[in-house]
Amino acid sequence: QVQLVESGGGLVQAGESLRLSCVASGRTFTNLAMGWIRQAPGKVREFVAAITWSGSNTYYANSVKGRFTISRDNAKNMVYLQMNSLKPEDTAVYYCAARSFTASYYPSEYEYRGQGTQVTVSS
Repeated sequence: QVQLVESGGGLVQAGESLRLSCVASGRTFTNLAMGWIRQAPGKVREFVAAITWSGSNTYYANSVKGRFTISRDNAKNMVYLQMNSLKPEDTAVYYCAARSFTASYYPSEYEYRGQGTQVTVSS
């Protein structure tokens, strides 16, 4: 089992930045690809970003490419999502997610997910 705990959400204005953090426990962190998934009210869950176990490869949804950056610190069992130039359409609950070894663009393929942290961007 893997436990994931997110932090760093909040209310910001359009154009501002936030950094989300996620700490993992319960399994060898370097065996896990990590991702961020979000869900807005009334919408389906969508992929945001992912990073391979080594951190050498990252993947982004087109809607956030160039604005968001995913990173990880394997020594601390942490994964981060730096969100810049936030837009109202980024408003959602953001979930940290993990799956064994390989990253995925599909939220349903992540075996583990945290409780989520709310991000609200006002216009």
